[in-house]
Amino acid sequence: MVDNAENLSDRVWSRYDRKEQLTRYVVYLVTLIAVVWAVRDIDIFWPWVWDAPNQIQSLGARMWPPEFSQWSAIFSAMLETVHIATLSTILTIFIALPVSYIAAQNTTPNKVTLWIGRFILVSSRSVNTIIWALLFVAIFGPGVLAGILAVMFRSVGFIGKLMGEAIEEIDRRPVEAMEATGASKMKVVLYAIVPQVMPAFFAIIILRWDINIRESTVLGLVGAGGIGVLLQGSIDMFAWQTVATILLAIVVLVILGEALTSVLRKKVI
Repeated sequence: MVDNAENLSDRVWSRYDRKEQLTRYVVYLVTLIAVVWAVRDIDIFWPWVWDAPNQIQSLGARMWPPEFSQWSAIFSAMLETVHIATLSTILTIFIALPVSYIAAQNTTPNKVTLWIGRFILVSSRSVNTIIWALLFVAIFGPGVLAGILAVMFRSVGFIGKLMGEAIEEIDRRPVEAMEATGASKMKVVLYAIVPQVMPAFFAIIILRWDINIRESTVLGLVGAGGIGVLLQGSIDMFAWQTVATILLAIVVLVILGEALTSVLRKKVI
């Protein structure tokens, strides 16, 4: 008994055994090699990196103090940005909800519609908003319409995926009860599925509207409307004090949007 107690006291506790430790070291090594390879492959011009603090200081000096003489134009551009986010979110609902219905395994009519729905969601989420904006600017020309469509096409994948997951998680008993009484598919959707997913629906829409406000602020960089147009014009004119004002306006807009969505989500959830 004494010998066993001494042997147990000599043991050192380790969270991982030797095989697990070796696996972790191999993963760390592979990750390090991948990072070094990526850094070397992208050909960074390191003198600019080392000079970045001086450039930041110089740019900050040129941006201070902010110039508020164009506040009226900035405010109008901010309203346009909010309109883009709001209209695109509302339009997304009419596309995302049917797609989420056929993309959910428990409501899709068949496997073909299931994969069609999921293909639409993946396609929407795979393309960045700026890329959508470039595409629609090329089709419809510069302006707010291109921005609305770009944000809408990007939002379809987000809302559709989350709503599809919410539909898949519903309680099947109300659905089966209505189907047993001979209710039509439309009535099953309206009275058995919709009431269960309504809280998730409102929470997802509010969250996406908040995201769309942030994404709408940069659409103007490619000519798709919003406050980004004014920002790009000020940068091109080297009006750095106006740039500082626009950046402050964007920060205020995002904070207000975050505060509003937080209040709305509390009321919904």
